[in-house]
Amino acid sequence: MNNGCNRWQIISRLHLVLSATIICIFCVFFGSGLAASAAPMPEIQRRGYITVAVKDNLPPLGFKDGNGKLQGLEIDLAQRLAADLLGKADAVKLKPVMNRDRLSAVFDHKVDMAIARVTATESRSRLVSFSVPYYYDGTVLVTKDASIQQLRDLKKQKIAVLNHSSAIAEVRYYIPDADLVGVNSYKEAQKQIENNTVIAFAADSSVLSGWVQQNPKYRILPTKLSTAPLSVVMPKGLQYDEFRREVNEAIASYIANGWLKERIKYWGLFNSQ
Repeated sequence: MNNGCNRWQIISRLHLVLSATIICIFCVFFGSGLAASAAPMPEIQRRGYITVAVKDNLPPLGFKDGNGKLQGLEIDLAQRLAADLLGKADAVKLKPVMNRDRLSAVFDHKVDMAIARVTATESRSRLVSFSVPYYYDGTVLVTKDASIQQLRDLKKQKIAVLNHSSAIAEVRYYIPDADLVGVNSYKEAQKQIENNTVIAFAADSSVLSGWVQQNPKYRILPTKLSTAPLSVVMPKGLQYDEFRREVNEAIASYIANGWLKERIKYWGLFNSQ
């Protein structure tokens, strides 16, 4: 009986040793590969540039000008961070991404950060880290009707909203007796306004700011229905502590010295703050 117990004890110990060996081998071949593709601050300093996921089709945050050059508030921010973190504004590689890839590009260590109109939310913060906000987005209303000056002027009026968007609940809260008309795109909303099917359109201020710049006959009403902080997306993990701290300190200084406010004004972004 004792010999049987000893035999099973020996087998169990061998199993534990083998399992530990397999785990160590996995860490060496796979774990180190992941670390090598990540970019803590010392590594970024050694290679001499940061990689940033950005938008290239969303004026005035991030877009290509007539010459194909990336422009916008978020592009300015990426270049300013590169200048302050690495000493050169051109020490940055900008990588345009689609909306669906903004978080995964950071989470999968394909870029060092994303500055691509990402709203900081609690659910997203489980996957990535967020900087202090550089701009407060939110739902606003745009119209071309000169008689519409305040929210109360929209009582019992038809307002376009993107289907399944948070703007639906926000407009219902502030203008409960408005008649909401669902649309599938900004283009469809503009067509509805042009045809006088609706009198206003509710959507994100960052997008409508660019919309109004391209269509001067439209105006954004002064009241913002919600506030959504746009933040720089960075990876989680202790190895990125220094990187996140430097980015946060830099953005905090841009807020304190007025640089961000000036750039927000320069790019014509709606700002009710």
